[in-house]
Amino acid sequence: MTNKARPDPQKSLVGFTVGDVHYAVPIGAVREIVNPLDLTALPHSPPAVAGVANHRGTVIPVVDLRARFGLPCRDDGRRAKWILVDVEQRTVGLIVDGVTEVFGTGGEELGAAPSLGGGDDIRGISGVARHDELLVFVLDVARFDALVAPLAAKGLIGEEAAAT
Repeated sequence: MTNKARPDPQKSLVGFTVGDVHYAVPIGAVREIVNPLDLTALPHSPPAVAGVANHRGTVIPVVDLRARFGLPCRDDGRRAKWILVDVEQRTVGLIVDGVTEVFGTGGEELGAAPSLGGGDDIRGISGVARHDELLVFVLDVARFDALVAPLAAKGLIGEEAAAT
Protein backbone atom coordinates (compact mmCIF):
# COMPACT_ATOMS: atom_id res chain seq x y z
CA MET A 1 0.00 0.00 0.00
CA THR A 2 1.37 3.39 -0.95
CA ASN A 3 0.89 6.49 1.11
CA LYS A 4 -0.48 9.47 -0.74
CA ALA A 5 1.64 12.53 -0.28
CA ARG A 6 -0.14 15.16 1.75
CA PRO A 7 -0.22 18.61 0.25
CA ASP A 8 2.48 20.80 1.72
CA PRO A 9 0.72 23.59 3.63
CA GLN A 10 3.73 25.78 2.90
CA LYS A 11 2.96 25.67 -0.83
CA SER A 12 0.97 28.88 -0.98
CA LEU A 13 1.94 30.35 -4.36
CA VAL A 14 1.36 29.37 -7.99
CA GLY A 15 4.39 30.35 -10.07
CA PHE A 16 4.45 31.38 -13.70
CA THR A 17 6.52 33.33 -16.20
CA VAL A 18 5.76 36.34 -18.34
CA GLY A 19 8.70 37.07 -20.57
CA ASP A 20 11.88 36.32 -18.62
CA VAL A 21 10.40 37.31 -15.26
CA HIS A 22 9.01 34.94 -12.63
CA TYR A 23 5.72 35.85 -10.97
CA ALA A 24 3.26 34.15 -8.63
CA VAL A 25 -0.27 34.55 -7.31
CA PRO A 26 -1.59 33.26 -3.99
CA ILE A 27 -2.92 29.73 -4.41
CA GLY A 28 -6.08 30.65 -2.51
CA ALA A 29 -7.08 32.97 -5.37
CA VAL A 30 -6.53 30.36 -8.10
CA ARG A 31 -9.64 28.60 -9.34
CA GLU A 32 -7.83 26.49 -11.95
CA ILE A 33 -5.23 26.46 -14.70
CA VAL A 34 -6.52 25.84 -18.23
CA ASN A 35 -5.36 25.74 -21.81
CA PRO A 36 -6.35 28.85 -23.78
CA LEU A 37 -10.00 29.01 -24.85
CA ASP A 38 -11.61 30.81 -27.79
CA LEU A 39 -11.42 34.54 -27.14
CA THR A 40 -13.85 37.25 -28.24
CA ALA A 41 -12.40 40.75 -28.37
CA LEU A 42 -14.47 43.57 -26.91
CA PRO A 43 -14.44 47.04 -28.42
CA HIS A 44 -13.40 49.87 -26.11
CA SER A 45 -11.94 47.56 -23.47
CA PRO A 46 -8.62 48.39 -21.79
CA PRO A 47 -5.59 47.33 -23.87
CA ALA A 48 -4.59 44.66 -21.34
CA VAL A 49 -8.00 42.97 -21.59
CA ALA A 50 -7.53 40.51 -24.45
CA GLY A 51 -11.25 39.78 -24.54
CA VAL A 52 -13.77 37.44 -22.98
CA ALA A 53 -14.21 33.68 -23.07
CA ASN A 54 -17.04 31.32 -22.22
CA HIS A 55 -15.76 29.08 -19.44
CA ARG A 56 -18.34 26.50 -18.39
CA GLY A 57 -21.28 28.79 -19.03
CA THR A 58 -19.80 31.95 -17.56
CA VAL A 59 -18.28 34.72 -19.65
CA ILE A 60 -14.98 35.63 -18.05
CA PRO A 61 -12.68 38.56 -18.85
CA VAL A 62 -9.17 37.59 -19.88
CA VAL A 63 -6.17 39.79 -19.10
CA ASP A 64 -3.02 39.40 -21.20
CA LEU A 65 -0.18 39.93 -18.73
CA ARG A 66 2.31 40.55 -21.55
CA ALA A 67 0.20 43.54 -22.65
CA ARG A 68 -0.35 44.59 -19.03
CA PHE A 69 3.40 44.65 -18.45
CA GLY A 70 4.24 46.39 -21.75
CA LEU A 71 5.83 43.37 -23.42
CA PRO A 72 5.43 42.52 -27.11
CA CYS A 73 2.93 39.85 -28.15
CA ARG A 74 4.30 36.35 -28.22
CA ASP A 75 4.12 34.60 -31.58
CA ASP A 76 4.39 31.09 -30.18
CA GLY A 77 1.46 30.68 -27.82
CA ARG A 78 1.63 26.88 -27.61
CA ARG A 79 3.05 26.94 -24.08
CA ALA A 80 0.74 29.73 -22.92
CA LYS A 81 -1.67 28.91 -20.13
CA TRP A 82 -4.53 30.71 -18.47
CA ILE A 83 -4.63 30.99 -14.72
CA LEU A 84 -8.21 31.57 -13.61
CA VAL A 85 -8.28 33.63 -10.43
CA ASP A 86 -11.14 34.78 -8.24
CA VAL A 87 -11.27 38.56 -7.94
CA GLU A 88 -14.11 40.33 -6.09
CA GLN A 89 -16.74 37.59 -6.64
CA ARG A 90 -15.84 37.06 -10.30
CA THR A 91 -13.37 34.94 -12.21
CA VAL A 92 -10.66 36.57 -14.30
CA GLY A 93 -8.35 34.72 -16.70
CA LEU A 94 -4.68 35.67 -16.75
CA ILE A 95 -2.72 34.80 -19.88
CA VAL A 96 0.79 33.75 -18.88
CA ASP A 97 3.70 32.41 -20.93
CA GLY A 98 3.99 29.28 -18.82
CA VAL A 99 3.12 27.90 -15.40
CA THR A 100 6.15 26.79 -13.40
CA GLU A 101 5.11 25.18 -10.12
CA VAL A 102 3.29 25.49 -6.84
CA PHE A 103 5.70 26.51 -4.09
CA GLY A 104 5.94 28.17 -0.72
CA THR A 105 8.09 30.79 0.88
CA GLY A 106 9.70 28.32 3.28
CA GLY A 107 8.15 30.16 6.20
CA GLU A 108 9.71 33.45 5.19
CA GLU A 109 7.63 36.60 4.91
CA LEU A 110 7.29 38.20 1.49
CA GLY A 111 9.82 40.94 0.91
CA ALA A 112 8.61 44.44 0.23
CA ALA A 113 7.61 45.21 -3.34
CA PRO A 114 10.33 47.19 -5.09
CA SER A 115 9.59 50.78 -5.98
CA LEU A 116 9.45 50.77 -9.76
CA GLY A 117 8.21 54.29 -10.30
CA GLY A 118 5.07 55.07 -12.28
CA GLY A 119 4.48 51.45 -13.25
CA ASP A 120 3.78 50.25 -9.71
CA ASP A 121 0.04 50.51 -10.18
CA ILE A 122 0.21 48.66 -13.49
CA ARG A 123 2.18 45.69 -12.25
CA GLY A 124 0.35 45.40 -8.92
CA ILE A 125 3.19 43.66 -7.10
CA SER A 126 2.32 42.91 -3.49
CA GLY A 127 5.69 41.45 -2.52
CA VAL A 128 8.75 39.46 -3.49
CA ALA A 129 9.53 35.82 -2.68
CA ARG A 130 12.72 33.87 -3.15
CA HIS A 131 12.45 30.44 -4.76
CA ASP A 132 15.25 28.29 -6.17
CA GLU A 133 17.64 31.24 -6.19
CA LEU A 134 15.12 33.31 -8.18
CA LEU A 135 13.25 36.44 -7.27
CA VAL A 136 9.53 35.88 -7.77
CA PHE A 137 7.18 38.86 -7.86
CA VAL A 138 3.87 38.09 -6.17
CA LEU A 139 0.91 39.84 -7.79
CA ASP A 140 -2.00 41.39 -5.94
CA VAL A 141 -4.91 39.81 -7.84
CA ALA A 142 -7.36 42.37 -6.43
CA ARG A 143 -5.75 44.95 -8.73
CA PHE A 144 -7.30 43.21 -11.75
CA ASP A 145 -10.75 44.20 -10.55
CA ALA A 146 -10.15 47.78 -11.70
CA LEU A 147 -9.68 46.45 -15.25
CA VAL A 148 -12.75 44.27 -15.38
CA ALA A 149 -15.27 46.11 -13.17
CA PRO A 150 -16.40 48.37 -16.05
CA LEU A 151 -17.11 45.26 -18.16
CA ALA A 152 -19.22 43.81 -15.35
CA ALA A 153 -21.10 47.09 -14.97
CA LYS A 154 -22.04 46.91 -18.67
CA GLY A 155 -23.21 43.29 -18.33
CA LEU A 156 -20.49 42.00 -20.64
CA ILE A 157 -19.15 39.33 -18.27
CA GLY A 158 -20.67 36.78 -15.91
CA GLU A 159 -23.37 34.15 -16.21
CA GLU A 160 -25.90 36.69 -17.51
CA ALA A 161 -23.60 37.56 -20.42
CA ALA A 162 -23.31 33.89 -21.39
CA ALA A 163 -27.09 33.59 -21.60
CA THR A 164 -27.42 36.36 -24.17
